[in-house]
Amino acid sequence: MKVVMPPSTMLNPVPVVMVSCAGKEPKKIEKRPNIITVAWAGTINSEPPMVSVSIRKSRHSHELICETQEFVINLVTEDLAKSCDYCGVRSGDKEDKFEKTGLTAIKADGLKYAPQIKEAPVSLFCKLKDIIELGSHDMFLAEITGVSVDEKLIDEKGKICLEKANLVTYSHGEYYTLGKMLGFFGYSVASKEALKRRMPSKKTKKSNKNANK
Repeated sequence: MKVVMPPSTMLNPVPVVMVSCAGKEPKKIEKRPNIITVAWAGTINSEPPMVSVSIRKSRHSHELICETQEFVINLVTEDLAKSCDYCGVRSGDKEDKFEKTGLTAIKADGLKYAPQIKEAPVSLFCKLKDIIELGSHDMFLAEITGVSVDEKLIDEKGKICLEKANLVTYSHGEYYTLGKMLGFFGYSVASKEALKRRMPSKKTKKSNKNANK
């Protein structure tokens, strides 16, 4: 039996990211580099690569992004979860979130103002293309102009291994680490050879389980 509920933002889980930005005069307190936690973010196009983030007009970062037309999306690991939460409940117009969290703002290639977060495993450099006013939030549509990846996540073949990053997701007001791999895109119709090559073996799972004891 299903229970019908009132309309709400019940799409879960969603990615949780830290969006970094800054004003055109970063030496001024109100324009200094800032971080806002965003759970409403997603990929919207592949050619060119584009993303969206939705932010309330009242947020300090909303003003900064509108001013410079750029921002950086930083993925969140388990180690960064507490800092991520802090950046979601504090306002950047009242304090320096980089200083408070101990995170490091570094240059994002191709962007003039918005920094990336050094400690993030992956950072997406974004240039604003459009703003859609929706109601409680404005949706920022942006093109990804560059990506920064921690070299520890790149294997000898040049593949990015995000499964090693201990990424965090957000579901109904709570943070979770990503769980076990259930499959890959197309695994439902893949050959036995492909499944053997790409799916974790039971032996590997058992070894990992014993190592965690």
